[in-house]
Amino acid sequence: MKKILLAVDDTKSSINIIDTMSEIFCTCMPREVVLLYVQKMISGKSVMDDLVVSASEWETLKDSLADTAYQEIKEKKAQKVIDYFSGILRKKGITGIIPVVREGHAAEEILKVSQEEEVDMIIMGCRSSRLHNLFMGSVSREVINNTEKSVLLVK
Repeated sequence: MKKILLAVDDTKSSINIIDTMSEIFCTCMPREVVLLYVQKMISGKSVMDDLVVSASEWETLKDSLADTAYQEIKEKKAQKVIDYFSGILRKKGITGIIPVVREGHAAEEILKVSQEEEVDMIIMGCRSSRLHNLFMGSVSREVINNTEKSVLLVK
């Protein structure tokens, strides 16, 4: 593997993703690791949101939050998340880290970044319950169903 996309969020469960990745690739680390953190606009966008809020309304909301104290707080949080996980990766001997912060629907952004960065594999967590999948959809399921790339899910 030359390049891997590692999708993390602001939960401790993302540490499991890094631990699993470092165990699997212990003898052959990828040259580059795209470390992706996707900011949620407010409470995050789910499949159900498209039934209630249109794409143009999401864009309007996004524009209205620009240059606000709320946006500044989100950016600081994103930087802390990226710095934290970059530090863990470096401690495990993983170099070639490419930090990427995006805003929006997690699955869409993971798919976009995987294409833009031309990664060989996507590594991400999955922790949704069956009930959650029924009502909200699953980011991991959306990614798997919409990519041709290999995907490693870590629970």
